[in-house]
Amino acid sequence: MTVDLRQLKIGYVPYSPAFDAPGDRRRFVNYARQRGLDFEIADPAKSYDVVVLSERADISVWSRYPKGQNGGRIVYDLIDSYLAIPRTDLKGRLRGLAKFLARQSRYLQFDHWKAIEAMCRRADAVVCTTDEQKADIAPHCANVHIVLDIHSMVTRTSKQDYAAHRPLRLVWEGLPQTLPSLAVIAPVLEKLQQRFPLELHLVTDLEYRRYLGRYGKADTLRTAQGIFPNVQLHAWNETTCAEIISSCDIAVIPLDRNDPFVTGKPENKLLLLWRLGMPTVVSATPAYRRAMSAAGIDLACADTEKWQQALEQLAQDEAARRHAGEAGRRFAEMQHGEMQTLARWDAVLHSLFTHTPQAASTCAA
Repeated sequence: MTVDLRQLKIGYVPYSPAFDAPGDRRRFVNYARQRGLDFEIADPAKSYDVVVLSERADISVWSRYPKGQNGGRIVYDLIDSYLAIPRTDLKGRLRGLAKFLARQSRYLQFDHWKAIEAMCRRADAVVCTTDEQKADIAPHCANVHIVLDIHSMVTRTSKQDYAAHRPLRLVWEGLPQTLPSLAVIAPVLEKLQQRFPLELHLVTDLEYRRYLGRYGKADTLRTAQGIFPNVQLHAWNETTCAEIISSCDIAVIPLDRNDPFVTGKPENKLLLLWRLGMPTVVSATPAYRRAMSAAGIDLACADTEKWQQALEQLAQDEAARRHAGEAGRRFAEMQHGEMQTLARWDAVLHSLFTHTPQAASTCAA
């Protein structure tokens, strides 16, 4: 059955009411606008042909959404690895209660893992971002798709000059709540600074809330300077971040590989930096290892020794920086181009009308 997606009544639960959060701009909202699909902010009291849920959706409500014979199809965009968190993790055990107390959930669901599993079972399709996530979700939903971010609104320019600055400019981009990940390479930066004057440029929000996005206001610069003193802070802005990032010499993405939730992150940020032509050094998580291997680049680091070696090599070798930046850009454009990502979203929506559990189970076997 061929369905005209433009004729569907679509509801969407966004990250932000203005659709301006990164999770909106880089995922379903971007896709829908490029494909000319109309949608509204979803109301669980209304009927829709399709409802797309971001991770901000109240799954205590949407997991109960009626599944009608001719409608009520749900796409659950589950981009983070919550199911990989050990069931003994204290924060994980308290997450359901915290969401209820913060009024992010209408109904109390003590076990957040079971709540996510229930939402996956209700969903007609689940979108995730890594092979590992897909394996965790598959027992609860047979129709699972991997779709990464769209970055065209950010990548307005790319790096052309690979000559190094003095001091050497390292750059990190991301949400300020994830700044503590820089502690992974703090000892490496201290040693490196003995040989090369360093500046660590941060492209992020100037302040943030530590808890549930609402509580515990914190100053980003103060947090960063507690990890590495020589920091240059730049406010994240869609129109300027590409120029700021590409004016630096080397990008870094350190992650705590002892944290299953963090280790489960996809290669979205790496692909963004590669689209900007940035030579990028990363922690050796599964997704980053796969991307580096596929691009023919050896800059995924499993320990501080590898981090030290990789950063020292890039700091001294312009040709190595150029190779890492240009090879990464080629890979991002050829394997994760915008048209390919839009086609993956097309496949998600069309699967709602063609997918059968029996066929999906056969494919998953």
